[in-house]
Amino acid sequence: MSVSLVVIRLELAEHSPVPAGFGFSAAAGEMSDAEIKEKTLASAVACLEGKSPGEKAAIIHQHLGRREMTDVIIETMKSNPDDLKAAMEERKSSEASPTAQKSKDQSKESVNTAPDSPSKQLPDQISFFSGNPSVEIVHGIMHLYKTNKMTSLKEDVRRSAMLCILTVPATMTSHDLMKFVAPFNEVIEQMKIIRDSTPNQYMVLIKFSAQADADSFYMACNGRQFNSIEDDVCQLVYVERAEVLKSEDGASLPVMDLTELPKCTVCLERMDESVNGILTTLCNHSFHSQCLQRWDDTTCPVCRYCQTPEPVEENKCFECGVQENLWICLICGHIGCGRYVSRHAYKHFEETQHTYAMQLTNHRVWDYAGDNYVHRLVASKTDGKIVQYECEGDTCQEEKIDALQLEINNMKTKFKETIEKCDNLEHRLNDLLKEKQSMERKCTQLNTKVAKLTTELKEEQEMNKCLRANQVLLQNKLKEEERVLKETCDQKDLQITEIQEQLRDVMFYLEAQQKINHLPAETRQEIQEGQINIAMASASSPASSGGSGKLPSRKSRSKRGK
Repeated sequence: MSVSLVVIRLELAEHSPVPAGFGFSAAAGEMSDAEIKEKTLASAVACLEGKSPGEKAAIIHQHLGRREMTDVIIETMKSNPDDLKAAMEERKSSEASPTAQKSKDQSKESVNTAPDSPSKQLPDQISFFSGNPSVEIVHGIMHLYKTNKMTSLKEDVRRSAMLCILTVPATMTSHDLMKFVAPFNEVIEQMKIIRDSTPNQYMVLIKFSAQADADSFYMACNGRQFNSIEDDVCQLVYVERAEVLKSEDGASLPVMDLTELPKCTVCLERMDESVNGILTTLCNHSFHSQCLQRWDDTTCPVCRYCQTPEPVEENKCFECGVQENLWICLICGHIGCGRYVSRHAYKHFEETQHTYAMQLTNHRVWDYAGDNYVHRLVASKTDGKIVQYECEGDTCQEEKIDALQLEINNMKTKFKETIEKCDNLEHRLNDLLKEKQSMERKCTQLNTKVAKLTTELKEEQEMNKCLRANQVLLQNKLKEEERVLKETCDQKDLQITEIQEQLRDVMFYLEAQQKINHLPAETRQEIQEGQINIAMASASSPASSGGSGKLPSRKSRSKRGK
């Protein structure tokens, strides 16, 4: 029985933490970790060597864009070191005695020949891992590569002490998984349960203390059902190495001498021809044979391409109408001429990015993105069956070389133009970002100033409103004060007039008194005994009447005074 080894690569995002204890290498004793990493990244270094940072990013993201990075949950369960050490000492002592060697051979023979019931392999006591598992969450993609070398279990060669269960149904809990591996618990150093974006299933890495223990577990559990209810079986592969790489180091690039195992688009499980039968359709989509058997239609489950197309008479190019060297688009059915006629098929790819086109003469499918034929299976012209295509001498090789050279030149030119556009756009983006930051700062300052001015304007408006109200009150008060002042002034003038009149009367009286005092006694006597008659003034002379009216009163007052 021959088995192949696989390589598990965990591609991490730039800022994702690195999980602890994930790295493993079966050749750890012969090569250092630096040498293993250098050998692993040799193809990536060769691919990225001499490229500018922009070209490196374009190459990495071109391969990275085919998959989507998701959260990967890693649960690590380790056995008790004391129990493992005791088991190793017991094994060494048992191997030293001949009786134990004989029992060992018998047990090995019983392992090679599967027992009637799996329960016969269970020991009297089952010890489980102690403690809670350590859970780590990283962000990345899980890659699974297959090596090209095959080894036989009967050969005494070094393979690996780590096994991987490719698919474990999600209905199985960690407790159920521990029950499944319980007979080999003493020789298991650690288990890692890896859950990625694949629904309804997860992957398990099991590291044994020695390769012989891994061989025993492989012989006993490979192809065995997890339980008697479900049909899922345990699919085991040997792990040559497990590594963790960052995406910027070229972890997404293809690896030399390794083939990445794809996923079946129906059941989403990893496809390995050593475990399952794989069938590739004409449109370059691969499935498990049992998954494709459930598909009753003749079309592809992914792209709905008809695997047995009906012959169409008088096909011609949709653009120029030629009937030679025609290619049909497998996505939308557009028919165009080849690149040696008018290149309408390739122009259709440039406009729509429909990658796959099939040549109508021999049904070969060309991948414009990969720049090669996607398979070597074509339909026979005689009976229509699918046969392996063989090139017809040097003509096919020259045609293919010319086509490849032309595509390479076109892709180089387009890639150079794309890089220049990307550089220009990057510079433009940097300038715009700087301008945006400057404008944002100015906008922030202006918003602050506008807010401050708005607050001041509201305060000024309130103050203006109060001042207007005070102005109305003050104006009313001023009018009232003016009215009161006018009345006061009128009263004052009237009083002043009266006081002036009284003062004139008093002065007149005093002057008359002085004059009378200076007169002789006889004259004073006459004046005292005399009378003064005042005639009525004429109404036509207000001045005289006014004057005559006051004079008698003064004289009468003076007379009365005497």
